[in-house]
Amino acid sequence: MTVEQLLAVKRPGIVTISAGASVYDALVLMADHDIGAVIVVDGSSQVVGVLSERDYARKIILHDKHSRDVPVSEIMTRRVVYVTPADSLEHCMTLVTERHVRHLPVMDGDALVGVLSIGDLVKATLSEQAYTIRQLEMYVTT
Repeated sequence: MTVEQLLAVKRPGIVTISAGASVYDALVLMADHDIGAVIVVDGSSQVVGVLSERDYARKIILHDKHSRDVPVSEIMTRRVVYVTPADSLEHCMTLVTERHVRHLPVMDGDALVGVLSIGDLVKATLSEQAYTIRQLEMYVTT
């Protein structure tokens, strides 16, 4: 299964926020969309980072900062690990495991075309495995 195939069955929509927005605004946005991370973009809509709940916990709460006073750019993860539509599910699983990330922006050239979470990847993996098991059971019983 490819990233493109995964995106085709996923609920559409990409949630982004400006690097200059407050961390508080990012948290509100994530809560409103029931997501654990938001893609950070610059003024020309280019991806410049990812802000996750983990970033908030480690860089705001543990440092006794106030989310209304801190811009997203100060605590976002700048080294964005991303995938392309042609990448495989296995490649995505390897990235989230080895790089310790939970969200993968999907880039088609310079364009952000989607976001996959670790939950999306696990769900797709389980679905593929269930399909394979059904096929093997049908093969064995015929």
